[in-house]
Parts: sequence; C-alpha cells; structure tokens
Amino acid sequence: MNYGKYKQARNASWQCLIDYNIGSLPVKVSRIANQTDIVLLKNSAVNLLSENESGTTLMQNDKLYIIYADEQSPQRCRFTIAHELGHIFLGHLFKENGNGFATTDDAEHSANVFARDLLAPACVLHELHATNAAAIANLCDISLEAATYRAERMAELERRKAFYLHPLERQVKKQFADFIKQKENLP
Repeated sequence: MNYGKYKQARNASWQCLIDYNIGSLPVKVSRIANQTDIVLLKNSAVNLLSENESGTTLMQNDKLYIIYADEQSPQRCRFTIAHELGHIFLGHLFKENGNGFATTDDAEHSANVFARDLLAPACVLHELHATNAAAIANLCDISLEAATYRAERMAELERRKAFYLHPLERQVKKQFADFIKQKENLP
C-alpha cells in the first residue's frame, strides 16, 4: 500500500474520532454506526456471510447495513465493524449489486489501517505508555492478534518519535485528555 493511501486511512480514522466526539477507550463502534444511521446485523440473524467472511456491508434503498460474523469473539466483531466503517468512510466503491465493496488489496489494507487507528489511536497509547500487545488489547478491547500488530507499529512510531506531526492527531490527543488524565491517576 502506498504511503498516500496509508495517510488517507490514518487521517480518516482521526477525523472519525473527532467527528463522533470519541474521547475514551474502548471505542464504541456501535455508537458510530448508530450516529451515522448504519444498521449493524449479526450474521446469526440474517445468514448472509459465506463461511470465510468476517463481515460485509450492504446497501439497500440507500440504507447501509454492516453484517458481521457474531460467532467470533467480541473483539474480532468490533474490529470487523471498524473495518467495514473504514470502507464506508474511505469511500470505497460498492459492487454494482450493492452487496459489499469492489475491494482490492489496497482497499482491504486501507480499511485495516482505519480500523486499527480508530480502535487503538497511537497518540493515546503513547500518552498512556501502552505499547505492548497485552496492554493495548486490554485498554482497547481488541484481540491479542490485532494488538500485536498495533504494538509493532507503536514500536516504529516510538523509535521515530512520530507523534503530533499532524493537526488531526493533536486534536485527537486533546479530545482524549480527560481520559488520559483519569487513566494516569489510577494506581
């Protein structure tokens, strides 16, 4: 994935946190969906996903539906919903029949970056010194697998001291200030 698409996905996640006034972890993806009038459907209720699908987005009568494989862990479901929100907020194109996105490897990677950065914002993790996978998984309510990927990226960001270079990230930090202060004051 080229750096331009990476930055677009990262910036879109920051903008989403800002637009939906999210200032604490774990991020409630259901709240974002509700505020955007996107309906979340458990696959166990609608049985529309194939065996190897974690989730998809459908559009019917100009209404968006995210279907997710609810037999997976709650953490995996949250990531899947965030991933599908990424497709939506990044403006990925629907297939002609409205059933899912006409995705490419780049689009999938972009949606993953969006989901990762939405659920585990680097600047908040940095402020709380939550840089290992276990701490990230616990704080963000994501799977250990997703947290491991996040921890690897956090190590790179920490090494480069690559925080607060973008105005959106500075705004996210400000929005999470009370949460950060509260967490820092815990024994």
